[in-house]
Amino acid sequence: MALAFDFINGFHDTANAIATSISTKALPPRIAIVLASFMNLAGALTFTGVAQTIGGKIANPVKLENGMIIVMAALIAAILWNLITWYMGIPSSSSHALIGSLTGAVITAAGLRAVNFTGFLSILEGLVLSPLAAFATGLLVMLLIRLVFRNAAPHKLNRRFRLLQVFTAAFQAFSHGTNDAQKTMGIITFALVAGGFQSTLHVPLWVKLLAALSMGLGTSVGGWKIIRTVGTRIIKLDPGSGVSADMASAMVILGFTLLKLPVSTTHVISSSIMGVGTARRFSAVRWGTAQTIVTAWLLTLPVSALLAGLSYLFLSLCSRI
Repeated sequence: MALAFDFINGFHDTANAIATSISTKALPPRIAIVLASFMNLAGALTFTGVAQTIGGKIANPVKLENGMIIVMAALIAAILWNLITWYMGIPSSSSHALIGSLTGAVITAAGLRAVNFTGFLSILEGLVLSPLAAFATGLLVMLLIRLVFRNAAPHKLNRRFRLLQVFTAAFQAFSHGTNDAQKTMGIITFALVAGGFQSTLHVPLWVKLLAALSMGLGTSVGGWKIIRTVGTRIIKLDPGSGVSADMASAMVILGFTLLKLPVSTTHVISSSIMGVGTARRFSAVRWGTAQTIVTAWLLTLPVSALLAGLSYLFLSLCSRI
């Protein structure tokens, strides 16, 4: 179930990492997807701090009864929400879905006291602050590029930025792998501890490899509906804007990874694009699309928690039959 979630996460979230390079025609879609798949795989194998945060900061798996049912319920809910928003073409957050689902399942199974609210709130702070940081970084990077290249010929500049965007898209996909694949590693490690298969939150090598490969395979499928939303429906991107958005989001994602905090890569990338558009002119941003993304951002945690609670009740009933 965790690997299925990771596969869906690959084509749901990683679409964001390559949307800008496809929109500006810096990379053909198939090459962009292959590049993103390999860079996600590399990023996923590099860090484990976020996995340990997911595995231990929301609840203590050692103290939970029915820990395996809790994990199953959380994954069912997160997968359902991801598929619903993917079908609608809304770039919602797989991170929010997984964290909301795990919290909802734990509360339903063991009550509010079972949730480590100090750890949960620290995760929530990262999820809230990262889009703001991405918006500000995108705005600053775009302003800096406009200042440095204000006298350059647009045709030559676009050609050079398209070439540069191959590298910034790769960097963004790598940073995505450092954060998103670790969430699945964390939930598998949580299940291993809850099931008594290991006593610490150390992430085994086989877990890293399976999570990284699942996300890489999911990325290779591609999420075209979300690519269209992120790549064309927030702002009209040119190569300079694409480079700015890629750099801003990659730096923010990697920064939070180093802090061992999960972020919504979806909302980081979308926010960096909004910041880039605002730097060009406020009216360049299609704020109706932005409002839809923010609405999904607000709904994901409570809806996924509710879905997880219902899933837990259903699985518990099935286990008694």
